[in-house]
Amino acid sequence: MFLAGFALLMPMVNASIAIALAHSFGMAQGDALLLACLAASGSYIVVPAICRYAIPEAKPGVYFSMSLAFTFPFNIVIGIPLYYAVINAVWN
Repeated sequence: MFLAGFALLMPMVNASIAIALAHSFGMAQGDALLLACLAASGSYIVVPAICRYAIPEAKPGVYFSMSLAFTFPFNIVIGIPLYYAVINAVWN
């Protein structure tokens, strides 16, 4: 349960930080959305590639399934529309 919660919560935290930074730097809405998506997706782009070398005792079935079965679909279905709505609310 902890891993599933972390896989769903951490992308939103990363995207929130990216949106706050984009707003403070005066970026356009589209640029902010792209930055938020990239920050939120870092967990399933980088983790499978790096985790094998950084933590040799880690189980690939766990980190692959968390990043590709939980985080990726969450970002596509809920995350990106949520980040877009937050950006529209903050910029307008």
